[in-house]
Amino acid sequence: MILVDINCDLGEGIGNEDLLMPLISSCNIACGGHAGDEATMSFVADLAQKFEVKIGAHPSFPDRENFGRKEMNMSDELLYNAIYNQIRSLKSILDQKHISLHHVKPHGALYNKASVNKEIAQVVVSVIKDIDKNLILYAPYKSVIADIASQVGLQVRFEAFADRNYNQDLTLVSRRKENALIHDAEIMFEQVSQIVLNEKVTAINGVEVVLKADTFCVHGDGKNVVQNLEHLIHRLKQNNIEIS
Repeated sequence: MILVDINCDLGEGIGNEDLLMPLISSCNIACGGHAGDEATMSFVADLAQKFEVKIGAHPSFPDRENFGRKEMNMSDELLYNAIYNQIRSLKSILDQKHISLHHVKPHGALYNKASVNKEIAQVVVSVIKDIDKNLILYAPYKSVIADIASQVGLQVRFEAFADRNYNQDLTLVSRRKENALIHDAEIMFEQVSQIVLNEKVTAINGVEVVLKADTFCVHGDGKNVVQNLEHLIHRLKQNNIEIS
């Protein structure tokens, strides 16, 4: 039997957390940058504790207007403070509930930028290390941020996406393109199982590329996300792959 982690970005205003939480093993809670506030963070944390789901912070560029999906030009100091305050706000709520913060996964434009930009990556890694050096970073395979985090002793879990298409360089197909998202549950299963079993993904141009992953993201705001996730888990179990 093979064990894989399924993670989901939650607390982003969709309101389906109660349906998704029983299906996943990790969650990434929006902590005020692109979405979320104290009430939503507390609510999602309680749900995660109930279903024994690992909790991660999901910080972003401080840009609620664009849902954190637009790159912002910020000084290192301002960016550090923005990310630090977001993670600390969630951690403070968890501390009051005696719940552990397990990991950090940047959101949207911050995630994409830190994957390729050394300066941005170093800021994110510095924040995580300053808050708690035992926190795990969820980051893409062969990304700049994963390399930098590993060099300073942070644990890294490589993340892949069940519901996003890939370019040949392992970047995600831009959301501005109509083929960015995968809505078909069986295609999601085929992509995840290919990565789990063969450590490869088929890029949008048809070329197979090496891709290693420990955790797989399904977006909580995706079309038919609950039904697709149920189908994905069912098909994985049929192939002796369990969620853990």
